[in-house]
Amino acid sequence: MCEPRYFDVRYAINPWMREDAPVDTALALAQWQNLIEAYRAHGHTVETVQPVPDLPDMVFAANSALVVGGRVLGSNFHAEQRRPESVEYATWFKAAGFDVQRPESVCEGEGDLVPVGRYVLAGTGFRTTREAHAEAQEFFGVPFIGLRLVDPYFYHLDTALFALNDPEGDGNIAYYPEAFSAGSREVLAHLFPDAILATRDDAMAFGLNSVSDGRHVFVAPQATGLVDRLAERGYVPVPVDLSEFHKAGGGIKCCTQEIRS
Repeated sequence: MCEPRYFDVRYAINPWMREDAPVDTALALAQWQNLIEAYRAHGHTVETVQPVPDLPDMVFAANSALVVGGRVLGSNFHAEQRRPESVEYATWFKAAGFDVQRPESVCEGEGDLVPVGRYVLAGTGFRTTREAHAEAQEFFGVPFIGLRLVDPYFYHLDTALFALNDPEGDGNIAYYPEAFSAGSREVLAHLFPDAILATRDDAMAFGLNSVSDGRHVFVAPQATGLVDRLAERGYVPVPVDLSEFHKAGGGIKCCTQEIRS
């Protein structure tokens, strides 16, 4: 995770961003710290990356890489403003002892690449390209399932879908079907017949920008319907309000890079 010391909305690269919308940096920092405390209270280890001036979106650590089996595929951002973030995160990973492969194609890490069971679900349509899916599959040697996003409010896969990380079985997901093309909806229905389906209200509240450890789901409290459905399925919702980050199109998952050893 990366402290939001310089978090701001200085440009608009998704429909959530309004350059004239003021950001309360102190509130953002307090919300971010609450997320760290929630993770640690539930037994998770949190490492931090130093923020860099003039990189206001660096707080969205999920976009920096995908880590599977201790292997790191870095990022190659679509927006010019975010490209320097790739270098900063690669530097951190290398200092931590990881080798980092930089993709040639546009690839925005866990923003569009979501490991679920034996697969990696791979979003495209707005940011990460299909060519990046192929690069990542060759690098990791696991099957990638391409999914097309069609609603610009859900510009990254992790705004429309998250892995429930069930400890047994092939994994399951929660997702908002209308964020996807018709063919991608059929693929998801085939692969995950027992998925939790979210409403548009849940999705617009960043309910699908969640992190699950298989039992606890760190979720936006504004996604009330999804919170109820998670509890009905036996998960334990852990509401954490990151609403200040919604101004830039991000939430809990966007602020969280998962390191899978």
